[in-house]
Amino acid sequence: MLTRLWKQFFALESAGGILLILAALLAMIMINSPLTDLYRALLGTPVEIRIGEFEIAKPLLLWINDGLMAVFFFSVGLELKREFLEGQLSSLSQVTLPAVAALAGILVPALFYFWLNHDDPVRLRGWAIPTATDIAFALGIVALLGKRVPLSLKLFLMTLAILDDVGAIVIIALFYTADLSMLSLSVAGSMLLILFLLNRLKVMDIPTYLFFGVIMWASVLKSGVHATLAGVLLAMMIPMRDPDNPQRSPLLELEHSLQSTVAFFIVPVFAFANAGVPLAGFTLERILSPVPLGVILGLFLGKQLGVFSACWLFIKLGWAKMPSGTNWLQLYGIALLTGIGFTMSLFIASLAFEHVGQEYIKEVRLGILIASFLSAVAGYLILRHAPANPPPDK
Repeated sequence: MLTRLWKQFFALESAGGILLILAALLAMIMINSPLTDLYRALLGTPVEIRIGEFEIAKPLLLWINDGLMAVFFFSVGLELKREFLEGQLSSLSQVTLPAVAALAGILVPALFYFWLNHDDPVRLRGWAIPTATDIAFALGIVALLGKRVPLSLKLFLMTLAILDDVGAIVIIALFYTADLSMLSLSVAGSMLLILFLLNRLKVMDIPTYLFFGVIMWASVLKSGVHATLAGVLLAMMIPMRDPDNPQRSPLLELEHSLQSTVAFFIVPVFAFANAGVPLAGFTLERILSPVPLGVILGLFLGKQLGVFSACWLFIKLGWAKMPSGTNWLQLYGIALLTGIGFTMSLFIASLAFEHVGQEYIKEVRLGILIASFLSAVAGYLILRHAPANPPPDK
């Protein structure tokens, strides 16, 4: 009986989003209860790997943020490559509306944050925190609504969130790198060259790619560039099709094998490790201070304003088409859901204040939780009560 219920739960489209919420709630309960020492001790557990003189020694929290999240970005990279080659991103007409919405959804929240924090260079490091959409959480909310959300709108949100991830990857690469080690970068570059040659020589053996990919990850980790970027670079090198067997796709095989691990393990574990915010000492005044307020306004107001306004402008000017079978209220509901910045926002926050401004991390995390909760509830309610299957808006 329990086994059957377990299987039915994991078959739900919203299962990943539900686990994400439960993991975050568990973290909040533990950090604000007598279990707080256990929570901190668990995340602070030292873990190290040593091969000769080469050593990686980090607390468990950083293994999650640098290691497991590299696998998450690898999965995102595989999805991106597939979509660009054979999916929603392969057609300019399909990608125009979500592309401009994603761009506006990055710029407007950043401006909200900049407006409140431009006078302090340390606080300003967090400008990118409210720019990201949590694809798993947002799609989980949509899944809870079932057929009330047209398929075209789901595809729009998915494409927008994928492009949003591209923006986050670029931002991390350009703005959140530490002092660079040229030796480690050289090793990483050599591994990338080998992976490129394997791709050009049409090598189809997946373990070979993963072997050199792990070496590249370790080198990038030591280089000062954030290690999660190695996951994206590795994904770009995985072959899409086997020339000797066009029906076989190494990329799709990897993507499918990672889906459950990422959705049901990696993302919930990351949420558990990063969502624990001690609430003792928090006051309304502290929550409304520039850093958390910038995050809240950026995610909850900036995201919906940027995404919806860009869509309205391009549709009204005839430069893009409304997703079929939808209306403006439904599109606004989707714009609200893009304010769920949970996983990626928490990740960027850890990078922004990792070395300086650590006193802001608790406030930022609480701001992310508040804004994501408001966006999720508001978006759900709008989509829940919007007219189902309306005629296309012209």
